[in-house]
Amino acid sequence: MKLKTQEQYKKTALITGSASGIGYELACIFASENYNLVLVDRNKLKLLEIAVDFQKKYNILVTSIVKDLSVSTSPEEIFTELQQADIQIDVLVNNAGFGTYGLFNETSLKNELEMLQVNLVCLTHLTKLFLKDMVKRGKGKILNVASAAAFQPGPLMAVYFATKAYVLSFSEAIANELEGTGVTVTVMCPGSTISAFHERTGMADSKLVKGQKMMDAETVALIGYDALMRGKTIVIPGLLNKILAKSVRFFPRKLVTKIVRSMQEDK
Repeated sequence: MKLKTQEQYKKTALITGSASGIGYELACIFASENYNLVLVDRNKLKLLEIAVDFQKKYNILVTSIVKDLSVSTSPEEIFTELQQADIQIDVLVNNAGFGTYGLFNETSLKNELEMLQVNLVCLTHLTKLFLKDMVKRGKGKILNVASAAAFQPGPLMAVYFATKAYVLSFSEAIANELEGTGVTVTVMCPGSTISAFHERTGMADSKLVKGQKMMDAETVALIGYDALMRGKTIVIPGLLNKILAKSVRFFPRKLVTKIVRSMQEDK
């Protein structure tokens, strides 16, 4: 019989998109809280660097899984690999995601289909796979990273906003279904955050981003982690983001959509 080391008795958190931004900061927090980690990202070199650093600094086990989550088979492959390694996931963090920017009739269909796979399908698939075992054990936590974009339509980022609306709605619904099971679901809806996201999407010069004061990824991650540990269903980091998210329900949808369009446009 294979004996487990002390490190293997620690709880384990799986974090997608963990090589940078909010995902990386969440990984830092879980590591500092004595969790073993399963880090999933397509950046192999960065994952290896983080694994070596965390193992030395925190004396935890770090499993790196290099996957492109836009490939439909990735969730099942991740799940199978962890089962074969006898690694139980206590906390699932669906953080990976990206956006595209521009008029829908001009943007890349390929990029948007990949975005749907990462932001929406992969998140749902991983949740389905790991949730069953959590419910059987009567304990577990899931953190889905949505966005403040989830609360309204988003011209010039139509598909991205729609994916985040799905994540919010999906998370709220299953959180309700899981009441009394010992498993909680938290959905975090951050506003604009200091990261490479805006440069990658090509919206760095939009009114929403350029010259604006944004929350840093570490602060957002800390708020999300605290809400997850408390079993809170929805968390919106930042007072202004909370106000904006809640206020849109009091205005006509057409007006809200026009305002978002104005904020998304280049100066």
